[in-house]
Amino acid sequence: MLLPVGDVADPDIISLGCRLNIAESETIRSLVAGRDTVVINSCAVTNAAVGETRRAIRRARRARPEAEIVVTGCAAQIDPTSFAAMPEVDRVIGNAEKLSPAAWLSPETVIVGDIMAVRQTAPHLANAFAAHARAFVEVQNGCDHRCTFCTIPFGRGNSRSVPAGAVIARIASLVAAGHREIVLTGVDLTSYGPDLPGAPSLASLVERILIHVPALERLRLSSLDSIEIDDRLFDLITGEARVMPHVHLSLQAGDDMILKRMKRRHSRTESVALVARLKAARPDIAVGADLIAGFPTETAAMFGNSLALIDDCDIVHAHIFPYSPRVGTPAARMPQIEPELRKARAAALRDAAQARKRSWLRGLIGSTQAVLVERPGTQGHAGNFATVLFPETPVGTIAPIAITAFNDDQLIGKPL
Repeated sequence: MLLPVGDVADPDIISLGCRLNIAESETIRSLVAGRDTVVINSCAVTNAAVGETRRAIRRARRARPEAEIVVTGCAAQIDPTSFAAMPEVDRVIGNAEKLSPAAWLSPETVIVGDIMAVRQTAPHLANAFAAHARAFVEVQNGCDHRCTFCTIPFGRGNSRSVPAGAVIARIASLVAAGHREIVLTGVDLTSYGPDLPGAPSLASLVERILIHVPALERLRLSSLDSIEIDDRLFDLITGEARVMPHVHLSLQAGDDMILKRMKRRHSRTESVALVARLKAARPDIAVGADLIAGFPTETAAMFGNSLALIDDCDIVHAHIFPYSPRVGTPAARMPQIEPELRKARAAALRDAAQARKRSWLRGLIGSTQAVLVERPGTQGHAGNFATVLFPETPVGTIAPIAITAFNDDQLIGKPL
């Protein structure tokens, strides 16, 4: 997304991909303030994401011919040479270095270190979020798992966590600055803690945040690995009113053989059982999930199991990706599904997810939703992460909205 900027001397920050990139882009904003710079904070989750990074670079150069163009993020970390070779690019900075003031002051054109050697992640110090009523706080980075389709560990390095005290201090400052919802982000959020003294868990971090920042009204968790949701975290998600009734699960597939070939650590049965437990304990909880269509060796029957998972897990916030072979990954060496079939299966998953979402939105008509107003006079998110449209209401407020209608993607309502 292209975040708004002021005069021409302010940097553009183009954040592609995950919420973690959005959080880190705010730190970058403070590091390059006052410079005629465009920063592309790239994503490498799929080949399409890498292609979008290259298109963003070319658009930025056309729009700002005199600006310094800097590429950072996962795509730059994994393949710095190819980005440095682009005529539009002035500098390439790695994922660890992008949060260091020294890197932005250095005259070097390529500053990309060994991400696997990084053992800590800093509590990044941006004081406010220029374009968001919600604030994103990085508490974990990197990943120790090696899913067969994924290059992200090579862009982000091994799992590492921010100490709870630093997280709490940052959240407290953001709440004091007026942010009413905090989103905890990470590459593998549920892996939080084992590298810290005492090996705390994500659940213990959430508990400490809620205790030590009593003014925080809404806490939201980004993507969770379902197999790592322990009883303590489950109880917080389902029983704590300030934790939003919304989970986004990294499911990836709904067939056990495909999950095994992906090197995932959960089964289809475990996914369905977890969602059933969540719904029983907190009926208003909304479920999101990542799903990959057309993974190598996927038969029609295997795909049917993934398609059925949308209804079996009541997935209303679906992120659907056609499988993208990434160079160097084990999955790229497996028997591949034809690209057109991958696209067709992804389209079928999206259609099923959209039908499920429409049914869910229809069922919310007549309810009242507490909505965080995020854009002037038009839009915000309910606790269940439904997007809600309504007449003008001050940005930053949490407004009770009576839901009167819906369209394909959004609820429509009026303030009470």
